Amino acid sequence: MRPNPDLLPAPASGIAIKTEIVVIGAGQAGLSSAYHLRKRGLEPGRGFIVLDQSPQAGGAWQFRWPSLTLSTVNRIHDLPGLSFADTIDTAETQVEAAVAVPRYFAAYEQAFDLRVYRPVKVVAVCERAGRLRVETDRGNFSARGIINATGTWETPFIPDYPGRDRFRGRQLHTRDYRTADEFAGQHVVIVGAGISAIQLLNEISGVTSTTWVTRREPVFRDGSFTEEDGRAAVAMVEERVRHGLPPNSVVSVTGLRNTPAIEAMRARGVLKRLPMFAEITKDGVRWADGAFQRADVILWCTGFRSSLDHLAPLMLREPSGGITMTGRLATQVLKDPRVHLVGYGPSASTIGANRAGSAAAAELMGWLGLPEAAPH
Repeated sequence: MRPNPDLLPAPASGIAIKTEIVVIGAGQAGLSSAYHLRKRGLEPGRGFIVLDQSPQAGGAWQFRWPSLTLSTVNRIHDLPGLSFADTIDTAETQVEAAVAVPRYFAAYEQAFDLRVYRPVKVVAVCERAGRLRVETDRGNFSARGIINATGTWETPFIPDYPGRDRFRGRQLHTRDYRTADEFAGQHVVIVGAGISAIQLLNEISGVTSTTWVTRREPVFRDGSFTEEDGRAAVAMVEERVRHGLPPNSVVSVTGLRNTPAIEAMRARGVLKRLPMFAEITKDGVRWADGAFQRADVILWCTGFRSSLDHLAPLMLREPSGGITMTGRLATQVLKDPRVHLVGYGPSASTIGANRAGSAAAAELMGWLGLPEAAPH
């Protein structure tokens, strides 16, 4: 059942639709949270409402570059209650992830009647007479609690290096990337040591010359990534957010796994990493020792920050810039227990988002004193 957009308040009406819980965002973490609210007996509408600013189902996946296919994506984790393989033919490995995952998410929303309202952009969340007022470009909502699952895609991070404004070439972030062919005949400096940086370095180096720079020496590890490794990495990130520190990414803790693709890159000399340059000039980059590399493009694969500006009126941040988290899986905000953040800190990975959605739904309903009922 699709939501009726006519049920949304008029932007200038001043009327706020009341519900118990508003879920902001319908990516992996948001859909998992909505599923568990529904499973615990809350009905869409009066019980909870899901808002998503994207034009269609799929979360950030719908914006990924075309060459990211089912054969090249790191992994797509199942949402609770419905597996990816039961919805999408995984044998078609060349299907774009930006096509397959939105199909899966759309089928998931329909299967569990989650009634996501989109496109609805949340502008601010404020305190109003003991409730939370969720202000959007489609009108306002009033809730007793919120589960925020806005992810990071809307907040790309580019470090401020000297001379960045002087560069006459192109500067792009990972989220701007579409295809390697557009860089043919140009020299591309790729900055970053995460999975996306390696994938794009592999593609772009196949069509043109590249220079790879990272702030720290990348750590490559042999063998598979075990569940124990995952738990240890998540625990380190969780420790930070429980102390109010800005979270590090899980990948920064785990390192990069050696794969056949990485071995092939190493064999053709692509993985010659250089330390970060000291400044950017009008036509390239220069290191502290005076070494210079001419460049046409700088591609910043430098990650994202959590998209939380709409929560600023609640004053949740600590002087460190982080948010102190509590709860079983560190999804509950200590300063305001009515607010849960999923897809933040230890739950930023897709597998962590599922567990966080379950914990957030249970803990928030318990905090608000909402009784569980037999789901329909």
